[in-house]
Amino acid sequence: MRSIFAIFLLLTISQGIAAQNERKAIRQGIKAYDQGDFSEAEVQFRKAGDMEGPSFEADFNTGAALYGQEKYQETVKQYESLVQQSSDPEELSKVWHNMGNSLLEASQYQASIEAYKNSLRLNPEDLDTKYNLAYARKKLQEQQQQQNQNQDQQNQDQQDKQQQNQDQQQQQDQQAQNQDQQQPQEQQQQNQDQQQQDQQAQNQDQQQPQEQQAKPMEISKEDAERMLSAIQQQEKDVKEKVDKQKAVASKGKTEKDW
Repeated sequence: MRSIFAIFLLLTISQGIAAQNERKAIRQGIKAYDQGDFSEAEVQFRKAGDMEGPSFEADFNTGAALYGQEKYQETVKQYESLVQQSSDPEELSKVWHNMGNSLLEASQYQASIEAYKNSLRLNPEDLDTKYNLAYARKKLQEQQQQQNQNQDQQNQDQQDKQQQNQDQQQQQDQQAQNQDQQQPQEQQQQNQDQQQQDQQAQNQDQQQPQEQQAKPMEISKEDAERMLSAIQQQEKDVKEKVDKQKAVASKGKTEKDW
């Protein structure tokens, strides 16, 4: 995009002191503008505009100083206020041109296109305005394409999210169904295991009396030795008693009865 127009009208200088002060402020504003000090240029142009009421030159150049400070919305408002201040086609075409530039910088492409069209209606041969109009249309097309891409991406993201939610829901439903199917099987297995344990316990209860009846009484080695020693002592006592009886009987037979 080419540079913004900043016109500096050379008006007839009146003899009044106020008019001389206004021209001095405008000249100082032009100097500051040329030096790139747009803030100081704005101050001087506004000062000039306040001296003798509305001044198209001072107000127009104030808009140029605002544009230099990248205050695009303020620039648009400044030029909108100038549309009713002049009936000169050349001046108004420059107002619409600069307004289009400000709107273009603010990414308001459709509004900038309309401003350039208004400028060309007043000055159809202005090549700068034609160039800027074509540029604004290109930027509007790119903006619309980007918006469409963003919308498509948002739609795709939304569809992906919905599909993800559906997949998660299906997975949860399948897990719940598997659990419902698995629980009866687990319960049945638990019942079978419990029945098997009960049967084993019952078999053990029936087997214990049989084992107790079939199993002979067991004694310790010490008890066996004591029992054997007692039997041997008893036999010895019986033998000794029998021997004594035999000895007494034998003695009675050998003695004579005189």
